[in-house]
Amino acid sequence: MSIPITYHPGLYLGESIKEKKLDKIMSKLEKRPLLSGVFLVTVSKNASDQLEIYDARQLAQRYYRNNPPYVVGIAGNYDEAVGIVERMVRECLAARGDCGLKEYLLC
Repeated sequence: MSIPITYHPGLYLGESIKEKKLDKIMSKLEKRPLLSGVFLVTVSKNASDQLEIYDARQLAQRYYRNNPPYVVGIAGNYDEAVGIVERMVRECLAARGDCGLKEYLLC
């Protein structure tokens, strides 16, 4: 089982995610998400939401093979993932003056 995950070029990382281990983490997410032990911040496919935070183990569900996520952040736990979203909001507000996170992250 392989999931064709797309990653944001300026991927946001939680404090516990070390850049030198990022390739290994990404490989686990794509090949064996049950072993990943991380949380993902993704752009929501739902029109009424902007972002989603979920345990990467959810990638093991069949749905994600046909609907791979666009990952904008990787965190070691849920609180770190919330911190990543807070950082994105601050950056978006400074850059655009609003909280249009989807537009900010996808441009």
